[in-house]
Amino acid sequence: MEADDRQPPATDLSRPNMPLADGMLRRLKLKPLLIFDRVLASHSIARAAKELNLTQPAVTKAIQELEGDLGVELFERTNRGVVPTCYATLLGARVKSVIAELRYLTDELNAFRSGDSGHVVVGTLISASARLLPLAISKLKAERPGILVTVREGPLDRLFPALATGELDLVVGRLPEADLPLARMYSFHHAELFKEALCAVVWSEHPLAQRTSIDLRELMAWPWLLPPMESPARITAERLFSDAGLAMPGNIVESLSLLTNIGLMQAMQAINLMPRAVAQHFAQLKLLAILEMGDIGAFGRIGYSVREDRASTPAAARFIACLTQAAAEL
Repeated sequence: MEADDRQPPATDLSRPNMPLADGMLRRLKLKPLLIFDRVLASHSIARAAKELNLTQPAVTKAIQELEGDLGVELFERTNRGVVPTCYATLLGARVKSVIAELRYLTDELNAFRSGDSGHVVVGTLISASARLLPLAISKLKAERPGILVTVREGPLDRLFPALATGELDLVVGRLPEADLPLARMYSFHHAELFKEALCAVVWSEHPLAQRTSIDLRELMAWPWLLPPMESPARITAERLFSDAGLAMPGNIVESLSLLTNIGLMQAMQAINLMPRAVAQHFAQLKLLAILEMGDIGAFGRIGYSVREDRASTPAAARFIACLTQAAAEL
């Protein structure tokens, strides 16, 4: 016989038909609900106490507190243990759902903390979107398929404000020059992965595609695709012509859209300046041809930028590791 099983509830349950107050939701605690679940399953306070490694008085007190919060009697005490009331049966079904949800939450938190799941939002520029970023994403998905990756493309003057507000986890591509206002405007950490050279490219069937040696002066009569004036890459393009003692081409389209530029190179026989790694990717696909002019300038430092005042999420940190691996292979 279990003496504690026969203790009457200390709570006044004389008004069981009174509606539950909203404050009850704030008073309910998780631990009494977990204890209640074990008592309900075992039909015994003594067995529940043993399974939970608690004393019988502690289990009895938890049940009494729960009955007091709910204003109903949950168990009838008998010489053979405890018998659940209709209220206990009703509550038991809900508590099992709560425990299951807590278990799911625990699994999700553990996965998130380990980097096995989560969401990474990456801002990217043309310098990273063709080779570096796809390779890094493929590595990440091979290791952690549960991580969702969202890619947003745009110029630096749009991506960096989004990074500052937390809309992006990181920005991948050409790092801004240290003396540019954009680099000093926000508190970012810029990590260099490699330096990139610039080259001139045309559509694979362009009349100049098969030439083995080309001088920049020969290209001045062709249409050119250049970055917009507000783009940091425009400075590099203008320096190319200035260093050669040439004026800017007269026929220019300003565009940073990779897809649009590929279409314009085909439709207009235009010449475009590209980071060499990107150009090599499209040359291997037989879409573009790299003009044999050598590296015609330094494109800049390729890397990633993150907020300096906030640690990366586990998923973003795992992606950065894959990004570093991809850069080493390239």
